[in-house]
Amino acid sequence: MDVIRADRVLTVVRAPEIPDPVALAEALAGSGIRAVELTFTTPGILDCLRKAAEAGLGVMGAGTVLTGEQAAAAIDSGARFLVTPGVREEVAEVATRRGIPVVMGALTPTEVMQAMDLGAAAVKIFPARTFGPGYFKDLRGPLPEAQLIPSGGVNAGNAADFLTQGAVAVTAGTDVVAPADVAAGRWAEIATRAASFVRSLN
Repeated sequence: MDVIRADRVLTVVRAPEIPDPVALAEALAGSGIRAVELTFTTPGILDCLRKAAEAGLGVMGAGTVLTGEQAAAAIDSGARFLVTPGVREEVAEVATRRGIPVVMGALTPTEVMQAMDLGAAAVKIFPARTFGPGYFKDLRGPLPEAQLIPSGGVNAGNAADFLTQGAVAVTAGTDVVAPADVAAGRWAEIATRAASFVRSLN
């Protein structure tokens, strides 16, 4: 979480395959995005996590974590943070027991509070595009302690607005790691997009 807060960004990778997870992590970390979320929607995710984690490039996390079993498997494979699409109590329990931060998905104020009550290190507001940056200022009014991270619809054109309105970090998705680029191993293109995204935060 220190890395995510310092960089003010993490990236979520959703791709049909990741041919070289080490090269992917290297391209992103070298461009200023050190926290990388690989999701359980990608086949072979645990092997990808293990290879990238062993390379020591950036901070690898697991996303779309739905069950306690997935949470434990991801941590065993080297995940240093977990991300859920919604409030998942059993994932929070495993993460807390193993000392791993979880970024829990939520949308409404009630869900944000539930995630905070379960010990979420941060709350992912998804899909962020639905309400836009102003929603983050609204949420932080009654919930000033909430550590909010937008995901879904965040791009180089609006990322800085989310940060200005109270997000502690933003999630770079297909704007940086397009599934086709990942599957084809276009690491230079991904690095260029990542660097551009990071510049947009200032």
